[in-house]
Amino acid sequence: QVHLVESGGGLVQAGDSLRLSCAASGRTFRNYAMGWFRQAPGKEREFVAASTWSGLLTYYADSVKGRFTISAANAENTVYLQMNSLKFEDTAVYYCAARAGWINTRLLDYNYWGQGTQVTVSS
Repeated sequence: QVHLVESGGGLVQAGDSLRLSCAASGRTFRNYAMGWFRQAPGKEREFVAASTWSGLLTYYADSVKGRFTISAANAENTVYLQMNSLKFEDTAVYYCAARAGWINTRLLDYNYWGQGTQVTVSS
């Protein structure tokens, strides 16, 4: 059973940085793709970033491109989301997700989800 646990969220000011972590367990993730999604109050959950487990291929939503970086520490079974130059509109619950197979940006294609971590950016 795949288990994902996010951490690293918090309250920051606009322009600050945060690094989210996603600890993955329960499988060998070599053939998995990992994604970060977010859900703001009153909005649908949306794609943020995705990576192959190797980190050789990554995708980003246009809204975060150039500010966020997804990476994986394979030996630690941990995926990170480095978030720089945070904006008020980045405020959301951030979810880590995993899927067996190729990298994908579609929410419905991810089988495993963490519980989420709150990121609040004050303007």
